[in-house]
Amino acid sequence: MLTVVQIKALKPAERPFKVSDSDGLYVLVQPSGALLWRFRYRSSGIERKLSLGSFPEVSLAQARRKRDEAKAELEDGIDPVEEKRQSRLKAELAAQTTFGLVAEEYIQKMEREGRSPATIKKARWFLELLAGIAKRPIALVTPHELLDVLKRVERRGHHETALRLRSFAGRVFRYGFATLRTERNPADILRGALTVPKVKHHAAIIEPKKVGELLRAIEEYKGRPETLHALRIAPHVFLRPGELRQAKWDEIDFAEKVWRVPAERMKMKQPHAVPLSRQSLFILQDLRSLARTSEYLFPALHTTKRPLSDNTLNVALRRLGFENDEMTSHGFRAMASTLLNESGLWHPDAIERALAHGEKDRVRAAYHRGAHWEERVRMAQWWSDYLDQLRVGGEVIKGKFRRKV
Repeated sequence: MLTVVQIKALKPAERPFKVSDSDGLYVLVQPSGALLWRFRYRSSGIERKLSLGSFPEVSLAQARRKRDEAKAELEDGIDPVEEKRQSRLKAELAAQTTFGLVAEEYIQKMEREGRSPATIKKARWFLELLAGIAKRPIALVTPHELLDVLKRVERRGHHETALRLRSFAGRVFRYGFATLRTERNPADILRGALTVPKVKHHAAIIEPKKVGELLRAIEEYKGRPETLHALRIAPHVFLRPGELRQAKWDEIDFAEKVWRVPAERMKMKQPHAVPLSRQSLFILQDLRSLARTSEYLFPALHTTKRPLSDNTLNVALRRLGFENDEMTSHGFRAMASTLLNESGLWHPDAIERALAHGEKDRVRAAYHRGAHWEERVRMAQWWSDYLDQLRVGGEVIKGKFRRKV
């Protein structure tokens, strides 16, 4: 067995040579003078050599301990050289498989699945907010690291953003788990760790007489004709603002009197058909007479290749004197939902279908796609007539009908 003094006295030669210690452990003396620890053993009848480091960084006692650990692995049926190689490959893979890379791969998957441009844009924004863990191997990200990133967002007062950020991170971790890049999801552990903000409903005018005032104000709007027409038709069709402003002419079927919104632009990712009343058709025909060469019904100011910006209608409402806590572009939906339900004339499911609300029950949802269409056609015309009645200051229909079930 070697001693430390003997090892220090070793001198290099022109060729590498070995000096044995015991039980397969030896020192490999290199021509450069480097002293390398090696452990020689046989596995499945094949001689193999395991590197244990260099002297003096790894002392004689440490080298013997490493040899004994390798021998113990052999007794358990583990080849230490193969185990070391696998560990190195895992470390290299972890370094190449960062949270940011997996998140980018997940976003690309979302694109291939046909998710909307707005959804993809928001996902990339979430990834920017997660820059604190983006360069970390996804398998090594801890709940503490993720929570620190989320709390920074929360401390700036963005409670809803922090919650959605945790949800996005969770989806990335689940994708990483499904593709064998991680074995855990730290985001799941953090459920309940963030402040849940009080739900704020979109401001909406739902009192009939005030609805009439709003409709009369819209008719006096002095801005761009496209914005005026968007404001005029919004209460009739009660689409979501994004679904409305991104509308294209090929979705409008004047002959069948229907507006077909494709699934990729709908919140629930299901195609949606909107029956068009006489008033809606008139507004659309009037808009088409402007002869703007654009695929969009409501093109942007400086280019016909993009639709109106997402805040245009809200700005227009502010110009008309309606504050943000009084009426928003999304509020036209709440207006329709409230007054249609209060009328008692229409089946609640018909109203829900008109609003394109999702149905969690798949069987029920499949049935509802074709259900209530005739009733929705009648409801669309009644609703437009009622809006006209409110606009001119006519009699308010309220509490005169029993709800049909």
